[in-house]
Amino acid sequence: MSFHLQAINITLSLHLCTAISQRLRFLSSNFTPRVCCCGDSFSAGKVMENHDLSKVTVMGNPDLLQKKISEIRLAGPSKLQVIADFDATLTRYWINGSRGQSSHGLLQQENPNYDAKRQELYEYYHPLEFSPSIPIEEKTKLMEEWWGKTHALLIEGGLTYNAIRMSVANAFIAFREGVVELFEFLEEKDVPVVIFSAGLADIIEEVLRQKIHKSFKNVKIVSNQMVFNEEGRLVSFKGKTIHSLNKNEHALDMVSPLHDHLGDTDGPIDDSASMKKRTNVLLLGDHIGDLGMSDGLKYDSRISVGFLNDSIEKNLDVYRKAFDIVYLNDAPMWGVVKLVSQLCSSEVQ
Repeated sequence: MSFHLQAINITLSLHLCTAISQRLRFLSSNFTPRVCCCGDSFSAGKVMENHDLSKVTVMGNPDLLQKKISEIRLAGPSKLQVIADFDATLTRYWINGSRGQSSHGLLQQENPNYDAKRQELYEYYHPLEFSPSIPIEEKTKLMEEWWGKTHALLIEGGLTYNAIRMSVANAFIAFREGVVELFEFLEEKDVPVVIFSAGLADIIEEVLRQKIHKSFKNVKIVSNQMVFNEEGRLVSFKGKTIHSLNKNEHALDMVSPLHDHLGDTDGPIDDSASMKKRTNVLLLGDHIGDLGMSDGLKYDSRISVGFLNDSIEKNLDVYRKAFDIVYLNDAPMWGVVKLVSQLCSSEVQ
């Protein structure tokens, strides 16, 4: 079936938006995650069958979006890179009607007292993160405090890698439908994917290993990296702390391939310098702050895709103005799969 992005009339009444939000949340909660391998015969048109996302898709400027698509397609896949947030972007916000866990939130330390202390920090700082009354400079300092205190508790509590494995195995976390197909298609086209997260790199790697059961040579992670001693106990964190409000492209200097325990990766691995030569960007995020992930990159064209998972009527106008495309209510990844097939197409359109 053909896929056309459609704009939603923002002038809908608050009551109608709320009703739509509630109905779409019910529908999105019934998506069942699946993992499949598309192989060499990958067809974006085929995987898009029975996935009409027009009712959960918003565009601010369709003409500008089409212009960007044409420019990126003309330059070819060799100039394209994908930068994606992890929590609530690659992963689902809702799972069977309940809030899915984040890469930070799923972690269970051997000493439950430290889990309680981290939860207290969450309950204090999380509302501040989204408060419209706090200036961005002050809010950034608060986020630095939050992440710093959380990381200190992980070290003080003696977190082990075995605890990470067990936490992921028991976690309430799942990838959006279409994420695996997206990774496979981009790997086939030699397009690098940078997972840029304010979470924890080691947990993200373990989630990929346990939930997808395969590695991708084109997938790299920029996130907070742990350092373990010989006994497998956390002793420190590597590099600058990445939190929700300081994600920007200069941190590509921290880019690294997935660790060996995810499996060997055949073929060359692009370093940060070669990735910066890829001057067209597809950016995926669920937070306005995620738009900063490409701030330090001198790109020619950038298409930004935002996932607005909750509080639709409150945030829709802001997201619509900030992102080129907005998917509502925890929508699956099929729209992005269709988009990358257009961006990498050699056909004249």
